[in-house]
Amino acid sequence: MIKLFVGLGNPGPEYAATRHNAGFWWIDQVARQLGVRLVPERAFHGLVARASVQGASVWLLQPQTFMNLSGKSVAALARFYKVAPQEILVAHDELDLPAGEAKLKQGGGHAGHNGLRDIHAQLGSSDYWRLRLGIGHPGNRQEVVGWVLKKPPLDEQIGIAQAIDRAARAFALLAAGDMTAATQAIHTSRPPRPKPPRKPPPSPADAGASERPDV
Repeated sequence: MIKLFVGLGNPGPEYAATRHNAGFWWIDQVARQLGVRLVPERAFHGLVARASVQGASVWLLQPQTFMNLSGKSVAALARFYKVAPQEILVAHDELDLPAGEAKLKQGGGHAGHNGLRDIHAQLGSSDYWRLRLGIGHPGNRQEVVGWVLKKPPLDEQIGIAQAIDRAARAFALLAAGDMTAATQAIHTSRPPRPKPPRKPPPSPADAGASERPDV
């Protein structure tokens, strides 16, 4: 199961609406859904909420260290509550996915994301789960810093909000560790079209009737 849910971002009103804060947005949505409030915890260098899901304690965390030092906050809480890397999920902005898409994965590299880079270093492991919230790519590597620190236009805001809502509705599955079902719920941006009901095979009487000539 997942015990620690982390959303990455930068503190302060000047960053609140920027793409880099997509992880914060997701944690805010989950906190509203659970009816809990994030409060400052100096020992963990962040805003923290504790909730009970199916009788088990889970923590929500928004590091207040600025993005590049996110691991300092994550590792402090994980060590105190003895949360293993594979019991941690980190929600973060993802350049390699378009706005409106979200993907779930475990392990792997940090792909140049400074928040993930520091979490790797502080945990000494890359085995934690990631909720990758698409923000799109500017198309030029040199424009990435400006891109992530800007507010997305309205159409992208709507797409990101939909992905966040979809992932928040999968929270119970994530907390329970049902990652297969959570992945299906999060990765599916549109509900699949229902298959038409299968027609029952014709009965012998129907078959015989169909062979009679019209009169």
